Order: sequence, then structure tokens, then C-alpha cells
Amino acid sequence: MNIPIAKPYLTEDEAQNAYDTILSGWVTQGPRVAEFEEKFAAYVGSKYAVAVSNCTTALQLSLQVAGIGSGDEVICPSMSFIATANSIKNVGATPVFAEVGTDYNLDVKHVESLINDKTKAILLVHQIGMPADIDAFTTLCKKHDIKLVEDAACAIGSSYKEAKIGSHSDLVCFSFHPRKVITTGDGGMITTSNEQYNERLRLLRQHGMSVNDRARHLSKTVITEQYLEVGYNFRMTDVQAAMGIQQLGKLDWLVEERKKIAARYNEAFKEIDFITLPVELENCSSNYQSYSITLGAKCPIKRDKMMQQFLDKGVATRRGVMVSHLEPAYKDHPAENLLKSEELSANSILLPLYVPMSEEEVNYVINSVIKVMNG
Repeated sequence: MNIPIAKPYLTEDEAQNAYDTILSGWVTQGPRVAEFEEKFAAYVGSKYAVAVSNCTTALQLSLQVAGIGSGDEVICPSMSFIATANSIKNVGATPVFAEVGTDYNLDVKHVESLINDKTKAILLVHQIGMPADIDAFTTLCKKHDIKLVEDAACAIGSSYKEAKIGSHSDLVCFSFHPRKVITTGDGGMITTSNEQYNERLRLLRQHGMSVNDRARHLSKTVITEQYLEVGYNFRMTDVQAAMGIQQLGKLDWLVEERKKIAARYNEAFKEIDFITLPVELENCSSNYQSYSITLGAKCPIKRDKMMQQFLDKGVATRRGVMVSHLEPAYKDHPAENLLKSEELSANSILLPLYVPMSEEEVNYVINSVIKVMNG
């Protein structure tokens, strides 16, 4: 057996749609991007969706349109891929690292204890696809008159209180990296129902240009564009969007298949008393972008040694979600009382989960875990 940690579900549908787009002659941001945005917004239940080059640029643009800049502080988890913290630094603000709970998501009480006069926003991550308590953080942000931005990089297809992630807040950011549930090779999306945010996001992603390429192409009169402010080239290509349109149509099925595999893991491992299984909050539904187990103190084998034994058996795993404050890039950045984050990161393992995963592959992973843990 040789079982990867993940792989994208791509078929001839995506290839054909990309092929047709290439032959159309319009391969940069154009009609396919517009179609993908419209369908994505409809899927999550937002008024607008703005496609960008990746989720990191989505986060950066969202913070920028929310008015975050130099001298501001943004509270975020350290236990997240480093792009979360980097996006805050990229707008000139300072990330303030907060503690997480057993569901890997921000602890609202610890977050509130960190709010001060410099705090301008909370960057709420839905880690490994597990929805955070959006209502609790929305209430907290209103109480302190600060902004809420959702890092939903892993959470496309997840739901909170029976509504898709992407419909609850003014700025929600998604990733289409190949490790995610659906992919465009790379790419990102911002959903919003705020018209002003929508207009400025579209302006900034394309150099601050007053009129986009598609509008100029379709115009029957000559248009000379202006550049209204300093912007970026954060565009998605039409080739990527062509893939995304096909992937989006399969999303609900992909999520259901991932849930079936996660349920198999849950059932197989529930009696192992020294591991903790994934935690879904009440009224939340995860897309199981990743499946993480956390090793307890009674586990007979250390995490990294366990991962090597899995690899020796042909089962790829990954360490648990990183903690940014322990990385060299943030070695001089203050971070206190993050013992839970450090413990979870150091003692958790991501197991293979992808679609399609055969019965034989699922059973092999389960048996490998049980054998390794039993010595």
C-alpha cells in the first residue's frame, strides 16, 4: 500500500472545461471567473463572491478593505497555517496570538482578554474545516466595535447553524489549494454581502483599475481606464475558474463522501482511550478537510516516531496544525499562555482522507493505526 495524506478529485470534466477555456482565447480573469463567482456566491448564500489568486491574498485584501493597517492589532490563533499571521503582517498590522480550544478554534474568553485600544479586528479561523462559534465572535466584535474576518481556507462546504460558511460575515476567505476539498490548482475567494467591500475588493485585486478588462472588451465605445489607488495583481485566471466551476458542482457529494470516511475512523478509534477524536461543536457540520487525532499522555509512542512507523507501512501522515509563534519567522514576536495550542500541535497527527478512498485503503489506514498504537 502507498496511501497519500490527500489528493484532489479531478476528472475529465475539469480537463474538458479548462481545455475549452484555453481554446476560447480568454485565459485570464474574464467570463469564466465571473461565472464561478456567481455560482460560488449562490452556493454559500452570500450576495457577492470575489475570486483572487489564493487565500493569503484574500485575507490580505479583506483586512485592507476592513481598514486594518499600520499600528493596528488583529487577534488570531497561533495554531493555524502561517499565512493567517502573515496576512496581518502584510497590511502592516500586528498579529496577537490567542489560545484555542479542543476543537482547534479560538477560545472566545481568551480572545476577549487580549482586546485593547489597538485591537481593530479578529481573524477567526475554521481550522481543518471545523466551524468555529461565529455567533460568539460576532457578538464580541459588536461589543468592542471591531471587525470580524473569517479565515475559511479549509471550510468550503462546512456549515454553521444550517447555513454554509461564507454567509455569516462581511468578509470570509476561502482557499482552492490542492489540499482543500475542491481545487483550482491554487486560488482563493472572498464572500461578502457588503456592496462597498465588494467594489473595493474588485478594484484592489486588479491594480486599482477603474474598469476591468472584460468590461473594456465588451464595450462598444472606447474606454480609457484610470488607476484609482495602488492595487495588486491578485487575479484568478479563467482556466482556474473553469476547473472551479466543475469542482463546485461536486462539492456536496465530496463533503458527504469525506464524512463517511471520517465516520469510519471515528467508529474504529473510539475505544482507544489515549487519543482524542475530532470535535464538532453543536449545530456545526464539518467538511472534514483534514482528519486529526490528538495523542494523550498515556499514548505508548511519541508522535514523530508514530508518524515514521506509519510511513514505513506506506501510510502518509502530517503533523498537527502548526503554531506560528514557534516558527523562526516569529521568534521575536511575543506570545504568552498558549500551552493548549502548543500541546495540541505537538501531539496531533493528520491521517489520510480523500475522495475516492477505497474500502481497502480505509481499512489499511485503520489497521495501521491500531497496530502502531498497540506496539
